Amino acid sequence: MSEQWPAGRDRLRELLDAVLAEEHHSLDDMAGGAHSSPYHFSRRLSRDAGEPPVAMRRRVMLERAAWQLRRGTTVTDAAFAAGYESVEGFSRAFARAYGHPPSTVRNAEHPAGSHWLPAPNGIHFHPPTSLWVHAQEQSMNPLTEQLVAHDLDDTRALLDLAKQLSDDDYRRRLLPDNDVLGFDGLDESVADVLTHLVFTKEVWLAAIDGTDFPPDRANDVGTLIERHDDAAARWLAAVRDIDRRGAWDDRLIDALCDPPESFVLSSVVAHVLTFSIHRRQLARQLLRTLGVEVDVGDPINWLRERADQ
Repeated sequence: MSEQWPAGRDRLRELLDAVLAEEHHSLDDMAGGAHSSPYHFSRRLSRDAGEPPVAMRRRVMLERAAWQLRRGTTVTDAAFAAGYESVEGFSRAFARAYGHPPSTVRNAEHPAGSHWLPAPNGIHFHPPTSLWVHAQEQSMNPLTEQLVAHDLDDTRALLDLAKQLSDDDYRRRLLPDNDVLGFDGLDESVADVLTHLVFTKEVWLAAIDGTDFPPDRANDVGTLIERHDDAAARWLAAVRDIDRRGAWDDRLIDALCDPPESFVLSSVVAHVLTFSIHRRQLARQLLRTLGVEVDVGDPINWLRERADQ
C-alpha cells in the first residue's frame, strides 16, 4: 500500500481497519474508531481509496460471505456475520452484487480471488481475515456496470411480478403478430417477452463460451427464474471479463449461426442491452394490462434503492 499512498504513518491503513472492524456497523461507528468526524472520515476514504466507506465495507463483507459460503457456511450464518439484519436483505444484496442468490453457491474450493467483486481501488477480502490490495486492477466503467446490473435486477423483478398471473393470463396473446427481433420469434404475451429476455443471454453465452445451442426448456415462471439466475451470474462475469481484458473490440466467430458470423464483442453487449430495455418496458405494458402493479423501471430509482440496502 505504501506504493499507492504517501509513506510515513499509514493513516489510510488505520482508516481501512476502522471500516472493516467487526464492531463497526455504521459510518458513525467507523469514524469513532478512527478518532475522526464522520464527514472527514468519509471524505478522506472517498478521496484516497476512491470508494465511500459504507460502500467499501458492504462490498468487502459480501466478498467474505462469498468465500465463507463456498466453504460450507450456511446462508443464515453468512448473512449475520456480514452485518445484515435479515437473511432476505443479505440475499437481495448478494444477488445484486454477484448476479445469483447466495443459495446457489457451491461448497467447493475455488482459486484465490474468485470471490472478488469489482473495486475501484483493488482492495479485497483475503482469507481468513485480512485484506488484499490488487495493484493491477481496473474497475469496470460505472455506466457499463450499472446498465448490465440494472438489466439483470430489473428482469428478475419482472419475473417475480409475473408470478401473480394465472397461466392463462401469462400466455395470453395480447399483442398478436408483434415481432421485436425477427429470428427470436413473436413477442405476443408476457411469457414470450420474459422468455426472450432470458433466452437471449443464454444464446450469447453459448456463443461466447463455444458451447452448443441452448436446448428447449420449459418457460413457466418458476423455471424461467431458475434459468435467469443461472444466466445472470454467467453474463455478469462474461461482461466483466471482457472489460478486464480490454476485449471490447475483439471479434467473436459465432459457430451457432448458419453460416457462422463474426461479431464485435462490444456490439454483442450493446445488442443484448438494447433489446432487453425494449422488452422490459414491453413486459411492463403487458403486466399493467393484466392488472399487475409495476413501477416504471427507472434506473435512477433502482440505483437509489440499491444504495440504501
